[in-house]
Amino acid sequence: MPKADSRIDVYLIVNAKYHDTNFARLELLKLLAEQEDVWVHVASDFSDMETLSRCRTLVTYTCDLCPTLDQQQALKTYLESGGRWLALHATNALIDFVNGKADTPDRAPLFMKLLGSRFVAHPAIAKFTVRIADPSHPLVAGLSEFEAEDEPYYCDYESGTHVLLEASYNQPSMGYVRSDYGTDRDSHPQMYLHHTGAGEVLYLALGHCCGKYDLRPLAEVVPIHRGSWNNPVFYELLRRSIRWVIRQTAV
Repeated sequence: MPKADSRIDVYLIVNAKYHDTNFARLELLKLLAEQEDVWVHVASDFSDMETLSRCRTLVTYTCDLCPTLDQQQALKTYLESGGRWLALHATNALIDFVNGKADTPDRAPLFMKLLGSRFVAHPAIAKFTVRIADPSHPLVAGLSEFEAEDEPYYCDYESGTHVLLEASYNQPSMGYVRSDYGTDRDSHPQMYLHHTGAGEVLYLALGHCCGKYDLRPLAEVVPIHRGSWNNPVFYELLRRSIRWVIRQTAV
């Protein structure tokens, strides 16, 4: 006989400009389906805050998707009440263009405060070494440093974030207004935990993916890129992250 109802509602938002949204959505749905008690609500924006309020977990893979101020306030209430949020890759990126260069003004400070970081710039996709910043934490325990081929992110971070993975790089971000931002830092978080009230955000910055036509109108066609999605360690991190935010089983 099936065990008593233990359904875990998860709200999944995947809508990432300049990324292969369909690929990321499919991969995340497959990973979530590995948890037999998970029931997924699929969305493309933050408009249905009523449904989110009934979910244990929010998972986002977005880029340049800005919640309204009312939606940001609802996210704050959700976290303060104990909601758990797995934010992936460019969720913290809001992008404008100034004279042909990408700019990232602080136009949603509450949203970024809740996430614990704000994307500023990144150089071209590169290979870099990801180190374990806190080997004692169950999310990364037993893992060794690994090589990633991804977008090296430069971000502003809120105080009090608990860094789990980090990497070092200092290439300038050509094509961005703030092209030298972050190049003077010794290390950059790749995965961290950030609390708001009784809730928690788990942020994993790795995970860029791009299909042939995803950079239009910036470029007509580009090479398909899967980057970290080709790395088994990245899938292990995603599986651990999902188990962590739904709190169904030990990591």
